[in-house]
Amino acid sequence: MARWILGFLLFAACTCSQAAPVILIVGDSLSAGFGISQEQSWPALLGKRLAREGFPYTVANISISGETTSGGLARLAPALKQHQPEIVIVALGANDGLRGLALEQMRGNLAMMIRQAQAAHAQTLLLGMRLPPNYGADYAQKFQEVYRELAQQYKSVLLPFMLEGFADQRAAFQNDGLHPTAAAQAMLLDNVWRPLRPMLRKQ
Repeated sequence: MARWILGFLLFAACTCSQAAPVILIVGDSLSAGFGISQEQSWPALLGKRLAREGFPYTVANISISGETTSGGLARLAPALKQHQPEIVIVALGANDGLRGLALEQMRGNLAMMIRQAQAAHAQTLLLGMRLPPNYGADYAQKFQEVYRELAQQYKSVLLPFMLEGFADQRAAFQNDGLHPTAAAQAMLLDNVWRPLRPMLRKQ
């Protein structure tokens, strides 16, 4: 009996040690697959690319449409506890900017999210956004600087603009002009993959 129990414990320990590391994505509609099927979204495509290229990661995507940095911050701590991620991708701020919310509040929320992730021993990848020109050059510029300054302050990996390379391509967006089409998700993933790839490890 004792031998059986010992064998079970060794098996359980082995199973736990082999659990796939997790990439946690905390974002808004751009990462939640708004207007398309979940299987077409860039986080789903990320999971497929990881498997194809031999990286044993599981993707946990807790992004929801309409999310702000305040909402993301409120949900992060429980998600860190549940998923215990190795990498946290923070893809928030667009809704703060589009609603004209105070940039200091946005900065504080993102900073707290980065600190919480780092305290949980996770690497952080910050995905930046840009605002349309009708929001004013000064506000739009300061909005962009929030991401750059936070990345420098906390030594977080930064993608300055999620939609780099296709933001001006009308055909890449749905009828609302805001959300990328299913066909554009591969381009979005390519943007994310460039800074993410050096953060990955093969077991």
